[in-house]
Amino acid sequence: MNASTQLPATGAGPAGTEAVAPVMTETPAAGPAAPGTPAAEHGAGDAAPAAQPLRADCIADSAGGLTFDITAPQGTRPVWSAALVLRPRGDGAAHEELRLPLGPNGSGRLRAVLPSTVALPEGRWNVYADLGDGRDPQRLLPGDNDLRSLVDRRPLAGIGRLGVRIPYTTRSGSLALRSWLRGPHAEAADIVVDAGGTTVTGRLYGAVLGPGACAEARLRGGATEADETAPVVTVPLTCDGCEFTFTLPYVPLAERWEGGDARWDLWLRAAEGAEPVRIARLLDDVPEKKAVFVHPALPVGCPAGQPRIGPYYTLDNDLTIRVTDDGPDGRDRTGC
Repeated sequence: MNASTQLPATGAGPAGTEAVAPVMTETPAAGPAAPGTPAAEHGAGDAAPAAQPLRADCIADSAGGLTFDITAPQGTRPVWSAALVLRPRGDGAAHEELRLPLGPNGSGRLRAVLPSTVALPEGRWNVYADLGDGRDPQRLLPGDNDLRSLVDRRPLAGIGRLGVRIPYTTRSGSLALRSWLRGPHAEAADIVVDAGGTTVTGRLYGAVLGPGACAEARLRGGATEADETAPVVTVPLTCDGCEFTFTLPYVPLAERWEGGDARWDLWLRAAEGAEPVRIARLLDDVPEKKAVFVHPALPVGCPAGQPRIGPYYTLDNDLTIRVTDDGPDGRDRTGC
């Protein structure tokens, strides 16, 4: 799919510093002034049209689709070329923009739909409205979000590719989307931490658990994919259909610790010889879980000292074990 191509209509009725550009509404041209009318009451003294920032309400469905409802500026006429525009965030973003038809949905409202069947590449996306009036697309402000269908979402286990989109508000107050596109996907659920290690319960989507299924903790070396040359700690899975459980002991991680900060990313192999799948928590309405789902880091003795070890979610909501000597507050100063 060419992401810059406008999609067919699908029917009518989630951190930055950028500013939100206002939409200017048209005002009728001033007619001739009546005799004796002060200049301030007609064309020469008229104030500029009032700025009206656009605001979008978002509704999520259980399949992973999103509906955007925008209150149109007064006097806006439907234009066939109007579109909701999604543009990737970040200087290194390589994806093209995605345009969704933006059409009337009742009096003074415009609607666009991002169906679950449209593959939105993984990343963060700014949201704009192009009203088809020749102006540049305008950043949208967040309105009311109905994300109830995302809470404890349970897609079919056999789904080949899982799409997740969560709207959120950037630091500047604009609307953005966080998107994931994974298949297979290992969804983390309950996490229990004790002095011996971390126990993870989860569910596998898009693959079948078979003989030799295991979890792997891989020492991070800067790579974003599974690094086959990195040190690995492997533990077996307990499987029940597509559900899995494993316990990762802390001692093997502590024995390999040499001071400072060490990260062990958690992966799952569905069977012996299968490609590893990153373990993450995506199926809810929280776009960034790092500061929300906080787990304790416990002291573990080892030859190099007594580091503190515990699980956390990265900025991409992937599950990782951190081994550190930062202290009992467990604060993560690396931003990853």
